[in-house]
Amino acid sequence: MLALTETPMPTPSMTVDPVAVTPGFVGFAAIVVVVIAVILLIWDMNRRIRRVRYRDEVREELDAEEAARAAAEAADSTTGTATPGRGDADVRDDDQDPRTR
Repeated sequence: MLALTETPMPTPSMTVDPVAVTPGFVGFAAIVVVVIAVILLIWDMNRRIRRVRYRDEVREELDAEEAARAAAEAADSTTGTATPGRGDADVRDDDQDPRTR
C-alpha cells in the first residue's frame, strides 16, 4: 500500500532575482565585439583565398603560354625554320654594352 501512494515533489522557489542574473550591457557589448571580430576574420579570409585563387590562375596561364612556346619551338626545329630570337647573329653593335667592346 505504501508503493501505491506517491510522495509529492516540492516545487523549487526562486531565491535569486532574475534581473540580477542577466548579462546586461556588458554581456551585450562582449557579444557585439565577438561578432565584429568574426566578421573581420571572415572578410580577411575571403580576401586571402581570392588572392591565392588569382595567383593560381595567373600561374596556369603562364604555364600554358610556356608550353605553347615550347611546342612551337619544337615544331619549328623539326621543320627547319628558325624562330626569331636573340641569337648571336641577331645582336647588333649598338645593342651591346659599351663596356664590353
